[in-house]
Amino acid sequence: MDKKLVNLGYNDKYFEEASFYEGLFPGRVVSQYKDLYRIATGKIEVTAEVAGKLRYTTTTSADFPAVGDFVVIDREDNRSGNAIIHHILPRKSVFERKTPGTGRGVQIIAANIDTVFICMALNSDYNLRRLERYLSIAWASGALPVVVLTKADLCEDIEIRLAEVSAVAAGADILVTTSLTEEGYQPIRTYIATGKTVAFIGSSGVGKSTLINRLIGEDLIVTKTTREDGKGRHTTTRRELFVLPSGGAVIDTPGMRELGVESADLAKTFADIERLAGSCRFSDCAHSGEPHCAVRKAVEEGELTEKRLASYKKLKKEARYEGLKAKQIEREKINEMFSGVGGMKNARDFIKNKNKRP
Repeated sequence: MDKKLVNLGYNDKYFEEASFYEGLFPGRVVSQYKDLYRIATGKIEVTAEVAGKLRYTTTTSADFPAVGDFVVIDREDNRSGNAIIHHILPRKSVFERKTPGTGRGVQIIAANIDTVFICMALNSDYNLRRLERYLSIAWASGALPVVVLTKADLCEDIEIRLAEVSAVAAGADILVTTSLTEEGYQPIRTYIATGKTVAFIGSSGVGKSTLINRLIGEDLIVTKTTREDGKGRHTTTRRELFVLPSGGAVIDTPGMRELGVESADLAKTFADIERLAGSCRFSDCAHSGEPHCAVRKAVEEGELTEKRLASYKKLKKEARYEGLKAKQIEREKINEMFSGVGGMKNARDFIKNKNKRP
């Protein structure tokens, strides 16, 4: 087994799958620019494009290669033109989000990752509601989420922040880091090994690229200082995979201003609320004033914050509407408005009267 491919993340499973395609060579997508891809093989990196047949059979943007994908190509050099990507091997995990803007497509951030480092700086970037959103998507990706609190040197109340993060990140490891010293980023190394792939996710300016440069041992990724208001500067413009000298691969991603929910695991991110909901009188309790609601009781007694409950409801609603057309979303909202006794009849009457309006 080629050691370079192993360090790229290839294992027996992928080699077996690639062997079904005679005359083709295994590789991994390390970067993308528009319709062209850089593919790392056991020898060199080559520029590649998607085969016409593969392009014809794709139905969504998520069907195209993404950074981290294992693929098979027709050549191992560019001496006679770009290599051709004929097949994408099955993904074991995928971190994806809803396409930014008004579109309803899916954008793949990284594929075939073992660990997702969710980076949040301990300065003005600190936002627990955004962290809950990242965690919900990360748990659904199939990879292991790890919360990385960066810029610890800028925080005067680390213990308080750590307690707050621990309350919303149950089940995920939490690391406190700083890139100022050698010891400041060492905790991350314990998750990286030959054959493993990690991805760094987070807002602009939280220090993702700086941490990756430290792991690589040189400044391959351009970084900038934060602005005077403490907000990050956008430096990474595209996703890119790097092979570390010590073994393993790491994927850097651009800061994401929008993180629309395409698929989410709320049961793990909000395990506390899900547990409480099991004690509500009604199985379809909306936690908005129904009698004997265990969730509302927890809020009233200070066991659960109103903000966390609001975040849970927002993400749950967003995930429910994802993939629906405008009329379907409207119908879902109406049904929710009239949930309870006589709800279906009231909802039908509302829709009927609404359609009669000029």
